[in-house]
Amino acid sequence: MNTRREFLQQMALAGGALALPGIAASSVAKPAAPAVTGARVVSTWDFGVPANQAAWDVLHAGGTALDAVEQGARWAETGLCNSTVGHCGYPDRDGVLTLDASIMDGDGRCGAVAALEDIDHPISVARRVMEQTPHVLLVGPGAQQFAVEQGFQKQALLTPEAVQAWEEWKKTSRYQPQINAERRLIPGNSQNHDTLGMLAIDQRGNLAGACTTSGMAWKLRGRVGDSPIVGAGLYVDNEVGAATASGVGEEMIRNAASFLVVELMRQGRSPMDACREAIDRVVRKRPEASKSLQVCFLAINRHGEVGAFALHPGFVYAVCDAQRQDALLDSGAVYLGEGA
Repeated sequence: MNTRREFLQQMALAGGALALPGIAASSVAKPAAPAVTGARVVSTWDFGVPANQAAWDVLHAGGTALDAVEQGARWAETGLCNSTVGHCGYPDRDGVLTLDASIMDGDGRCGAVAALEDIDHPISVARRVMEQTPHVLLVGPGAQQFAVEQGFQKQALLTPEAVQAWEEWKKTSRYQPQINAERRLIPGNSQNHDTLGMLAIDQRGNLAGACTTSGMAWKLRGRVGDSPIVGAGLYVDNEVGAATASGVGEEMIRNAASFLVVELMRQGRSPMDACREAIDRVVRKRPEASKSLQVCFLAINRHGEVGAFALHPGFVYAVCDAQRQDALLDSGAVYLGEGA
């Protein structure tokens, strides 16, 4: 495939719906995907398409939503080589690669790891935290120790390409707390995305979610974003629905954003309306900062209805169910309120 545009067009023909060329995404805002009976998995960004396929293999066979999102996230951590997820991730300003992940089911069980070094598949370590400990979040050396005790192997994950990118960054840049310092691109650019967030509903109607990332490139040593913070990067409730986020993690943490989206759905909002209102909350609190950062939300309710909203154009998400095996959709809506 020659270009990402061609890829998106093919995905649209496979069942997705993208903004028409030359028309702003906000002008072709679509209603959320209709509710479905049966299993469905959704995830952030275009690399969510193959991740969804890994999750769908589990759902289609009658497996649980929890198993499905773990498998989908594992594909992103290892099957994909992306500078912001898993083993190909870019390091912090000191040249150290750290990984974050969280997993949650609809009954409120959850587990997470943060600042995990030299352990592949942080999403699976997060699940072990959930199932094998009384805790929710393990960090740093303690998380690594736990992973090794659980049978995970220590291994050097930092790739030569990531080291080269870090060396180049050191030549030309002083560290500053700015967003994606290695990519000075407009917010929402197709190459300016990060976290894989995945949500699924299985044939029994149970929900689960997973979130995994290597975090912001060149971050301060010890920085943790929203991905491993339950309620910020991910939240799931069988009574209502589930939500995940992508973009600048600090904004999700400041607003308990994924929890907020779920609570708005509890109050009767559709998934899309809940995501939009959460974006509005982010912008109202930090209008100036919102002009130069991306915040995206993806949500699914307990009926299988899906919605998404982004602060700036460019956010896409993937959907897989019995009707659509590899659909990629534009969020169809961007924030147009005052201060954006």
